[in-house]
Amino acid sequence: MQHFSIFNTFNALASLFGGLLSEAWIIKTLLFAILVGSVMELLEKSGAVNSFVFYMTHRSKLVKSPRSALLVSYFIGVFIFIESSITSLIAGAVGRPLCDKEGVSHAKLAYVCDSTSAPISSLIVLNGWGALLLGLIATQIDSGLIEGRSIDWLIESVAYNFYALITVVMTFLVIWFNIEIGPMRYAKPAQTHTKVKNEGKVPLYFMIAPILFMLASVFLFLYITGNGNILEGSGSSSIFYTMVATLIFIYILYVLMGNMKNRAYFKASYIGAKKLFGIALILLFAFAIGKVTVELKTGLYLASLVSGEMPPYLLAAVIFLLSSLISFSTGTSWGTFSIMIPVAVPMAVGVDADVALAMGAVISGGVFGDHCSPISDTTIISSLAADCKVLEHVKTQLPYALICGILTTLLFIFTAYWA
Repeated sequence: MQHFSIFNTFNALASLFGGLLSEAWIIKTLLFAILVGSVMELLEKSGAVNSFVFYMTHRSKLVKSPRSALLVSYFIGVFIFIESSITSLIAGAVGRPLCDKEGVSHAKLAYVCDSTSAPISSLIVLNGWGALLLGLIATQIDSGLIEGRSIDWLIESVAYNFYALITVVMTFLVIWFNIEIGPMRYAKPAQTHTKVKNEGKVPLYFMIAPILFMLASVFLFLYITGNGNILEGSGSSSIFYTMVATLIFIYILYVLMGNMKNRAYFKASYIGAKKLFGIALILLFAFAIGKVTVELKTGLYLASLVSGEMPPYLLAAVIFLLSSLISFSTGTSWGTFSIMIPVAVPMAVGVDADVALAMGAVISGGVFGDHCSPISDTTIISSLAADCKVLEHVKTQLPYALICGILTTLLFIFTAYWA
């Protein structure tokens, strides 16, 4: 509380941003966003992007329609589940030139990137998501509220992650049947049916090798930062180190092998980083808003509103909606899990409801709210990967997310009632 004092307000803001910039994970995430620009620019300036598009659309003919262009990004999002930020980045990097070639809007590509990264990571929990949830569940077991093994509870609760399941299915249907609703109907492609020329000078591996190296590096750095356990690795450190290692790899591949001049490499790196500096600032302000909501105890306040007698068949739906609101307000699904798992489990035990269903509702709500939030890091990084403005991505994605959210709410009520 600054009591409407301008001086105290500016002082508090300075302390807020100073505190944020003193946290290593935030610095690494911001640098990751900037370095992404360097990698993207180098891939383009080297001719690797043109070579890749030419191969996919002319030689292999794997991509010959807007549908197939989006399906490439969709399946990348489904099969690369180890880290949501890298998933969005790779899906966007590979899909963007293909979508430009086939006249698909960047808004739709951003939707596909965002709708597969976090939902898939929350379903296939062989990653940091699983490690966090296992820790939170173990705390509830230690407190005596529930019995059994953490891994068994996690598997059972993930089976009730209805929002993620519905979103992954709906995204496929949106791509296959070209379903465009709301603002998505008016989203325009950056380029329409661009003619791609390949003079045969740039080999295909200029595009493939950096992408594969990037993916392998994420696993390696998660292993290193987790002291031999990938599930306990640091996501922020891993994506930052991955981008640095990828830039070094690209330097060796492009410059030391004589395919790009040293000056051209550093010029492209600088231009790319400069392009995405604004995105890094947006991320910083998003972190600041999230920090303020945490300090105001927004999540705990919202959770306290749900009290008194609760019909068991409504509990999961209420927990889902409450978790969604907290996640939307704070911009973090992980923070929502940390707040709501200790709240949801006692509530479920108290009314003799299905505890696993309640935990599944927390996971679903965390992903749903994060999916809709303009201050979510996954929302911003998906926009970055697809080269789409953040607000355009939020507006065009929201109708699809809301439909999935409504279906999820009804499914939780139905499941709880008939359980």
